[in-house]
Parts: sequence; C-alpha cells; structure tokens
Amino acid sequence: MFPIASRLSSQSSVNPAAAALLFSLCLGFPPRALTCPPGCICASDIISCSGRNLSALPSDLPGYAARLDLSHNSLTALPADWIARPFERLAALLLGRNRVGRIEARAFAVTPHLLHLDLSSNKLSALNSSVFAGLTELQELLLFDNQIAQINPNAFSGLRSLVKLYLSGNRLTSLPVSLLNGEGALNLTFLDVSSNGLSSVHVRTLLSLSQHGGIYLQGNPLICDCAFLALLEYWTWKQYGPLLDFQDGYPCKDDVGLMLNCSLKEEVSGEGGSYQVDPGKRLRLACPGFASPPTKDPAVFWVTPTTVLNSPAHDPSAHLAVLPNGSLEIRGALMEDSGAYVCVAARGRRYDLDASPEVNVVVGNTSSVAASGSAHRSGGEHFNTAFTTLASCVVSIVLVLLYLYLTPCRCRENRGGAGGGCGGRAIVLCSDPREVESGQRRSNGKRVAFLEPQMEDFDTAGAKSPAINTSHVGTEGILKNGSRTVGQTLTDTTLVV
Repeated sequence: MFPIASRLSSQSSVNPAAAALLFSLCLGFPPRALTCPPGCICASDIISCSGRNLSALPSDLPGYAARLDLSHNSLTALPADWIARPFERLAALLLGRNRVGRIEARAFAVTPHLLHLDLSSNKLSALNSSVFAGLTELQELLLFDNQIAQINPNAFSGLRSLVKLYLSGNRLTSLPVSLLNGEGALNLTFLDVSSNGLSSVHVRTLLSLSQHGGIYLQGNPLICDCAFLALLEYWTWKQYGPLLDFQDGYPCKDDVGLMLNCSLKEEVSGEGGSYQVDPGKRLRLACPGFASPPTKDPAVFWVTPTTVLNSPAHDPSAHLAVLPNGSLEIRGALMEDSGAYVCVAARGRRYDLDASPEVNVVVGNTSSVAASGSAHRSGGEHFNTAFTTLASCVVSIVLVLLYLYLTPCRCRENRGGAGGGCGGRAIVLCSDPREVESGQRRSNGKRVAFLEPQMEDFDTAGAKSPAINTSHVGTEGILKNGSRTVGQTLTDTTLVV
C-alpha cells in the first residue's frame, strides 16, 4: 500500500526508526512527543512525579507540561542543565519537601513563563544574585521552612511581576532593603517574614508596603522601640488584618513602660480635620492631638497620598517636609496633594481608637471647592426638580380633564327657547329634582343624558332647524341610576335628568 516505506524497511541498510519516521511523515502525522517518564503520572498537561524518592531529576521530561510536581523526593541540587530544552508552557513548578541545598545560576532560564515556584521545606541557606534570573513573569515564590540566613541585595532584582513572597521559618536577621524599597519586586503586595530572627525593621518601608498589601512579622525577636510601637498602634487603628490575626506574636504591643516613654508629652485639644489651601501656597499640618513629640526620639511618620515621610528635611526646596517638631509642611501645594494625611506616632495608653489621626487636605480656591460640592449635590437636586415638575404636569392634566368633562351645563336660562342652550353633544348634569318634568320619578343621584342632534332639511331662506329635536328622544338614550318605563318620551326642550 505504501511501496516506498515497505521498500525502505525491506533493505537491511535502512534504520527501522528512520523508516518509521518516514512512514509517519508520509501519513501526514508529526513525530510523537516524549512519553510520560517512568514512575510519574501524566494527565494532559500535568506531570506528577511526587513521592517517588527521586535523587535525580528525570532527563526525559516532556516539554508540553504546564504543571510539573517534583515534591516529596530526595533531590539535592538543581543544575543549570536539568532539562535539555526549555519549558515554554510550564506555569507551575513544585520542588517542595526535598533536600535542595544548591541552585545553580540561571537554573530557571529554561522556564521563562513560570508563574508559581515552590521551593519550601528544603535546605537552602543563601540566595545569590542570579538564582532567579529569567523569571520575569513569576508571581508567587514559596521559600518558607528553609535555612536561609543570607540574601543577596540583588536576589529579587529581576522579579518584576512578583506579588507574593513567603520567607517564614528561616534564619533571617535582616531584610534586603532593595526588596522592600521596590527596587526589585515592584508589585509585591504580600510578604511573610514571620518566625525568623529579625530584631529590627525599617518602619517607614513597612508603612509604605502595608498601604496596599499584607506584611506578617509575628514570631520575631523584634526590639520594641518608639518607631515600632507607632507602627503597631497605626495598624491597630487601621484594623490591619495581619496584626489582628496574630496579636499574640507581638509581645511589645502591651509593654506599659515603653508606652509611657514613647507617648507624646504635650497633648493639645483637637483632632484631625479638613484643610483647604490655594495652589502654590504653603500649608503646615500638626500631628492631630499633640503639639510636639519627645526630642530624644522623634518617632513621627506621615503617610501621604504619594509617599511616607519621617526624617526632618533639610532641603528647603523639598515639596513635602517633616519638621523637627513632627509637623508636616506642604510647600507649593499642587492639585495632586489633595487627599488624606495620617500622622503615625506612638500615643501609648492615651491612644484612642475613636480619635482619628487623619487629616484631609483639599488644594484649590474656595470657588472650586464650592463648585465641587455643588457638583456632588446636583444629581439629587436634578432628580427632585424633575419629579416635582412631572407631578405638577399630571395634576394639571387631571384638573383640565375634570373641567372639560364634568363641569355642569346650565340650560335653565334657555328653557323653552327655540335655540341656544347646550350643544348637541353636551353632557348635562342636573341635580335639582324640581327641574324634572311631572310624571317622572325622582332619583337620588345625578343622571347623565347623551343627546345626539338630528338635522332637518334647511329651508330656502337658509335658516337652520333646531339643533336638537327632543320629541324623538327616548329613554333608551338616558343613563340613570333610577328606573323609568321603557318607551316613555320627553317632550320638554330641556332634558332634565
């Protein structure tokens, strides 16, 4: 049936594998991808080699995998050439619960589209500068339960998409400033450094990061100074989730002596409020509730709409500056400076959760502020005006209809006359029973008669006949709530019902 393939296979000089490849090409099928590695389980784009007691990585891993699970094995290292070709589709790599203590440089260059990397529960002790090179799309990195004591400042410099970082259960005594300052992981919103050996933290950086993410610090031997106490009190006022969930992990939170030493001494009346300043002008904001902090430890921070400040600025050209007494000065106010400003300071036992340390600033002249306020109210006012107008129109229409169709037609003046009176199609409403001609029975209610005109021939002089000939009107044309004898006629020119 296929003479070429059969002829090639019949020759001893032809490799059978080559003949099979040529045969598949003649059928129009591409070569089959690598099969599932021995001892692993494969399901579509998932390869699971978990719990196989592997001491070396499989060499024949298929390149179509989107999830590769190598956890719960005995792997000790991850070399740079651990796979022959790149994993273009791999999004999740699980290496947890192994014995990995060494990761060679650019070992993850073969997984350029990796989103989730699990290296938890291994033997890692240090992270060099190129350990995560090439992982520009990585979003979640799990490094908890290792022995990491040293992190190179540039270890996370290439992780531009990193969102969550788990570093709990290690031996860290300090955190890389480059990571917390956003020089490496620009989009980091979740940081877990609990249960380490941290003795001090950069409060200003943690304040900045906690504005849009979660930071877990419980279980560390942190030194309780005034700056850290100010951070904890601010998180308490803000009802910060990571602090509320692990309150027992912050022992200095209840240090009475520290609270008394760090509390701002010169308390004044008044809390946070709202301030308005014209563009280009200068505005000075005092820390709500206090006049000035202790001079020995000015642990006062200001969380602004754009940044976090605490150091007294010696640059006179600085746009935002914290003064030595803890006040914040806005120099040359811009429209972008409008927003909420929070004074973070250690208040000790006098700290009241109901007293807001927040100050609202509006940059703009009085007319623009008023216009902004009226713009907020315009929606409701427009709705009320439209509703009132609509209701008035409906009432007016109803009154007009009542006037046109229910106004009584007074025909008494023309009684017995030859002309005039009510029109041919008028609705006559009479409520006086004395107007009813003799012989008719009285009725307790009103009676309505619809009269149709009967036109007669015009005479030669052009004179018109009477509009209504009452001699031919029967009781069938009378609507009433009383009773009459059928066939009875009315003889009077004025119909009274």
